[in-house]
Amino acid sequence: MAKKKPRPKSKSKARTAKTQSRARSAHAGQPAHAALQYISWSAIPLEDLNPLLQRQFVVGQEIMLARVLLKKGCIVPEHNHHNEQLTYILEGALKFWIDGKEIVVNAGETLCIPSNMPHKAEALADTVDLDVFCPPRADWINRTDQYLRAQK
Repeated sequence: MAKKKPRPKSKSKARTAKTQSRARSAHAGQPAHAALQYISWSAIPLEDLNPLLQRQFVVGQEIMLARVLLKKGCIVPEHNHHNEQLTYILEGALKFWIDGKEIVVNAGETLCIPSNMPHKAEALADTVDLDVFCPPRADWINRTDQYLRAQK
């Protein structure tokens, strides 16, 4: 009789562990081994930043994808970062104050924010947003992004 191979305890736990490991490597400045990742959002716990804001993210070697959930009225205070950012709105709408302008980005629309450009946002409706950052946001990975925490 052939021996049965032991099954991993949970694929989602294994994927979460791999994602967290890659996040730690990215934060530590260590070159992460380039590896294929196949991840379901349902396998990544939602991080509660404040009562109106939650997020999940996946970190690659040179890029990061975040799924951000904002309740209507949520304010993301003005900030900037050296990371280039692409914001794609899946559902809802975000109003941005950026480059001396007010821009409303609706579902199906994208905003490209250059490095170091100050910006602020407000959710005009319950919103699901995908943000792409290059390079990955170290402050998000190591949870030092106090500007997002305990805000309304």
